[in-house]
Amino acid sequence: MLDKDGYRPNVGIILLNSRNEVFWGKRVKQHSWQFPQGGIKYGESPEQAMYRELGEEIGLTADHVKLVGRTREWLRYEVPDQWIRRDLRGNYRGQKQIWFLLRLVARDCDVSLRATTHPEFDAWRWHDYWVPLDAVIEFKRAVYQQALLELSRFVFKPARPHTKPGHAQTAMVDTAVAITLKSASAAGAPGDVA
Repeated sequence: MLDKDGYRPNVGIILLNSRNEVFWGKRVKQHSWQFPQGGIKYGESPEQAMYRELGEEIGLTADHVKLVGRTREWLRYEVPDQWIRRDLRGNYRGQKQIWFLLRLVARDCDVSLRATTHPEFDAWRWHDYWVPLDAVIEFKRAVYQQALLELSRFVFKPARPHTKPGHAQTAMVDTAVAITLKSASAAGAPGDVA
């Protein structure tokens, strides 16, 4: 299902633990790491798709997580031609995603990478919130950066009003610079986008 501009509707999931670390999954038989994500089926809302993908990719249900927030708008990325399946070339441009921030309220052992017969990940770990974007395939990095930055307001407390003027702005700039520096890399690891 593509929109009129050639983007496939999709959801991305950033799953937090109690230490504000994020779930980081290694794609099956690849050296690339990513957050869970997947397409929205016809008739599904983004939230319904998110819970379905959560179950399919990491074996969790709505009872295992708390919905903390989501991105306000669709975040888009274009897929380079060499990554597009032949049957989609000409119409398909990339993906548009709504990103959800969830908090795990269950145990780590409730995560199951073998919840379906076609697993997406063969390993996983908890990682600092500001994941190293150079581990993400290059064409997805900007969307990851946007999602992490927008959803960080639910994770980290804003500067308090009694702080010195300019302190909060400096902290935000420092954070944005750190994200940009983490995302600067010469090459991305190949990964399947379907």
